[in-house]
Amino acid sequence: MIEIDSPIVSNAPDQSEQILAEKALVEKESTKMRDTIVSALEDAKGLDVRVLDVRELTDVTDYMIVATGTSDRHVKSLADRVLEFMHKQGWQHLGVEGLEVKDWILVDFVDVVAHVMRDSARKKYDLESLWDKTFAEMAASESKPSVSAPV
Repeated sequence: MIEIDSPIVSNAPDQSEQILAEKALVEKESTKMRDTIVSALEDAKGLDVRVLDVRELTDVTDYMIVATGTSDRHVKSLADRVLEFMHKQGWQHLGVEGLEVKDWILVDFVDVVAHVMRDSARKKYDLESLWDKTFAEMAASESKPSVSAPV
């Protein structure tokens, strides 16, 4: 029988370090996507471009970007510019909704979703307040102890 005095040393990277590295890479990629979409919207003269960081609210996407177009044609042009800029960087969209109506076009790149809207649709659906309100409600419910009703 052979005795080994030294402990077994693994050459495999620590799993938690690997997970952190992968998470950092994904965050860097989604940040780059976010910035590219904002650049596209600004390039096409989108109005009131807002970035909503929803990473703490949902696992569906990291960022929602909301912008206003002045007409149906402008909304379509903004969405087209987003697609053009993103495809030039090698990113493919998951889906585009609303091209027929052009009042609100959603362009989905999974980690970042762009909402390009006419002013009337933006005011009606008020996505910024919806997500802010959701965040405030979640934070409030997490800070309150749960109380169960007497039986």
